Amino acid sequence: MAPGFIDLHDHWQTPSGYRFAALDGVTTSLELEGGAWPVTQWYLDREGKSLINYGATVSHGRARAEVIQGTGTLDQALTAQDTIVFRNPWAYQRATAEQITQLQSLISRGIEEGGLGIGFGLAYTPGAGRDEIYQLFQTGAAYGVTSFVHVRHAALSVNSGSIDAAQEVIADAAATGASLHIVHVTSTGLSDTPVVLAMIEGARKRGVNVTTELYPYEAASTGIQAAIFDPGWQDKLGVNEDAILYVPTGERLTPESFAKYRKVGGNVVIFVIPKDAMYAAMKTPGVMIASDGVEIVNNTGHPRGAGTFARVLGRFVREEQILPLMDALGRMTILPARQLEGYSPAMKVKGRLKVGADADITVFDPATVIDNATFEKPEQASSGILFVLVNGVPVVRDGRALETAMPGLGIKGSGRRLSTP
Repeated sequence: MAPGFIDLHDHWQTPSGYRFAALDGVTTSLELEGGAWPVTQWYLDREGKSLINYGATVSHGRARAEVIQGTGTLDQALTAQDTIVFRNPWAYQRATAEQITQLQSLISRGIEEGGLGIGFGLAYTPGAGRDEIYQLFQTGAAYGVTSFVHVRHAALSVNSGSIDAAQEVIADAAATGASLHIVHVTSTGLSDTPVVLAMIEGARKRGVNVTTELYPYEAASTGIQAAIFDPGWQDKLGVNEDAILYVPTGERLTPESFAKYRKVGGNVVIFVIPKDAMYAAMKTPGVMIASDGVEIVNNTGHPRGAGTFARVLGRFVREEQILPLMDALGRMTILPARQLEGYSPAMKVKGRLKVGADADITVFDPATVIDNATFEKPEQASSGILFVLVNGVPVVRDGRALETAMPGLGIKGSGRRLSTP
C-alpha cells in the first residue's frame, strides 16, 4: 500500500485519461506544463465529473494568444495542449512592452483564481523573448508559485541547444527568486542530460529552488507542426525522418511523408531520447516521475499516458533494479506533493499515509506490477495495480476501474500575492 501517485504533468485531462491514470495508480493528475485558460472555467468543467483529483497552472501560451491575437473570451476552458496550432502567428510574434504588461495581468488573474503556478511551453512559442519570460518569472515570484517550463530548445547545437535553454530559466529563477520546475529533462536534454542535471544540482546547492522530472521512455511525443520541426531540426535533434512515427497512421516517416503531414498536422512519436540519458536522470536523486501523457486515440499514440508509473515500478525497480522501491515511490508521491504544498494547501495532505492525510491510496503488487501499453498498442491499462482510493472512495477494485462515483476534487493554489514584482 502506498500514497496515491501524483502526476505533475498530464495533458490527457479527460474522463478516459483519468480512467487510464487511475489504472496506473494515479490519484491526482495535474496539467502543469501546458496549463489552462481561463482557469476558473477549466476547474468548473471538471467539478463533480472526475474519477481522480485534477488541477492546472495558468497557461502562458493561451494567455499569450489572448493578448497578441485578441482571441477574446473563450467558449470553454482549454489547455494549451488542446488548442495550440503550432505555427500560428501569435507563437512567433515578439510581445511589446505593453503586451508583456497585459500578460502579467492575465497570469496574475489566473493565479488568483487558483492556478497552480505558471505553465510555459517555450519550445512552442519561439517569439517569446527572454525579457518576456524573465518578467513573468517575476510575476510568479510575487505569488510564490512555481514556473513549470518546457525549455526553449531540445537541441545538440553548440550555442543554442539544451544546455543554453536550461541556463536561461535557471538564471531567471536565480535572478527573480522564483521556483522553477524543468519538465521532462531527458526529452529536452537529450545527450546533454547529464550536464543539465549537474546544472540543476549546482543551482540547488546554491539556493535556487529548481527541480525536474522524467518519463521512463526513449521516445518523445508532440505535434508534427511544432516549432521544434522548423527547418534545421534534423541537425538539432540528431535524428532524421525515419525516427518519427506518425500517430494517425502508425507509419515511420520519410522526407516526403514528413513534408506531407507537416501541412496536415497530427501527433508524432519521435525516438530521440538516448537510453543513457534516461538512466542518468532516473539514478539522480530527487528527479520526479511524471507521464507527460497525451491522448491515446484508437489505440494509437504514446504509451506514457497509460503506463508510466507501473513501468517504473515493474521494469526499473523490480526487473532492472535501477531504483529502490521506496525511492521510486517517493518520486511519485511525497516529492510532487512538496513541490506544490507551499502554496496549495490541499497538497499538504496528499502524497503521504498518515493520520489526517487524505485517503488517496494505491495498492499494488510489487511482484506483478507492470505496464502493458506499447508503442504499437498504447491503449492498454497497467497490471498489478489492485486497488485505488481517491478521497476515500474506491475508483479501482481488483484491477478494474469503477466509474459509478466521481470523487476527484480540484487542486488549487491559494492565489495570495506575497510581494510586488
